[in-house]
Amino acid sequence: MAVVMNTEAAMSTLARPRRSMGRDVAGVAVILVFAIIGYLLFPDNLALLTRIVAVAMLVLSLDLVTGYCGIATLGHAALFGSGAYAAGIISAHYGINDPLLMTLAGIVGGAAAGLVGGAVILRSHGLPQLVLSIALINLFHEFANKASSWTGGSDGLSGISADPIFGYFEFDLYGHTAYVFAIILLLIVFVVLRLMVRSPFGMLCRGIKEDPVRIRAMGASPKAALMKMYVISGAVAGIGGALNAITTQVVGLDSLSFTLSAESLVMLVLGGTGSLFGALSGTVIFMLFEDYVSAANPFHWLTMVGALLIGVVLFAPKGLYGSAAALLNRKKEAGH
Repeated sequence: MAVVMNTEAAMSTLARPRRSMGRDVAGVAVILVFAIIGYLLFPDNLALLTRIVAVAMLVLSLDLVTGYCGIATLGHAALFGSGAYAAGIISAHYGINDPLLMTLAGIVGGAAAGLVGGAVILRSHGLPQLVLSIALINLFHEFANKASSWTGGSDGLSGISADPIFGYFEFDLYGHTAYVFAIILLLIVFVVLRLMVRSPFGMLCRGIKEDPVRIRAMGASPKAALMKMYVISGAVAGIGGALNAITTQVVGLDSLSFTLSAESLVMLVLGGTGSLFGALSGTVIFMLFEDYVSAANPFHWLTMVGALLIGVVLFAPKGLYGSAAALLNRKKEAGH
């Protein structure tokens, strides 16, 4: 009997990585399918889809610190904007126009902002932490406004251009290259984050969110782990910021705005926190819905967006994706 139980446990342990790998492959396939559908439905509005991917990077990065670590923040756009300005500055001021190098600059800029932001925000908890994050985004915004010789101030940073990728794939006016580049970046980020959140480090961060006292008693350092996650989150947001700078060829103060931070949190709640798919689905649903209703009813579109959010919070508190996943799990359990 003991041998049978040990064999079943071993087989279950071996099956878990296979199931996880299967979900990763399925996740990549879902992203590709929706990318193709988006291309077919909006062939003349690829700029919107590319913008959605850039903002999705911000929401994914927010999910890392809020959904997986429980850090309250309303200033996450500081990381996105830092990546955008880093990519824009090396192009406009130093003539480095290679898209890959600009993306790398965005990663470094976002990670550096994450290091600064984490050092400030992680000094407190709860409501004071939220206030610190708001103060931080305002400071980043004001600094970018004052450093106009580098950032362009309120006029925005212009003069940004991107060379063809690998010297062959030129960024065209229709946005085909930009869209494909954005999807490839999203796929890479998604796979890396899927691996990370399932790693021992990812499990540690989940444990810190649930019971930091117990994690501390086990000998781990919650603050060090959260700081590391904040820097990783900054790097992911920086990719989104760099992508936005490369594709729009301008960086404005709106990339460091409190409004963008608040909207990214709304998108995360809409899709479901603590889930990469939730972050992606919330971003796509919110931005497409916002684009549609603002065009259909430019005077009352905010009312419609507000009604959508109230309905989700009341009837799907885990978010649209989170609630749907929970419902499917209950049905599976009932079936067994």
